[in-house]
Amino acid sequence: MSDERPVCPHCGLPMNRWATPSMTTWDSDYMYVCFNDDCGYYVRGWNWMMEKYEVCCSYRHRYDPHTGEKGPLPVWSPTALKDGIID
Repeated sequence: MSDERPVCPHCGLPMNRWATPSMTTWDSDYMYVCFNDDCGYYVRGWNWMMEKYEVCCSYRHRYDPHTGEKGPLPVWSPTALKDGIID
């Protein structure tokens, strides 16, 4: 496995390695997550979630290097989950 950080397909910036919480169903110890607060995917997510589901949250792009799975990681605030960044 490469040590090179993947880039976010939405903003083009390198993604951060993020420790997965212990109380989840994910088997991976970490994933890569885009924590760029200016990423269009994250920025647009606030309006999309409010319009579609009437909830005040957004999502960040995540990538699991162990399974290849990609998708949204829900967040409830701009600082949510940032304490899990490990590099």
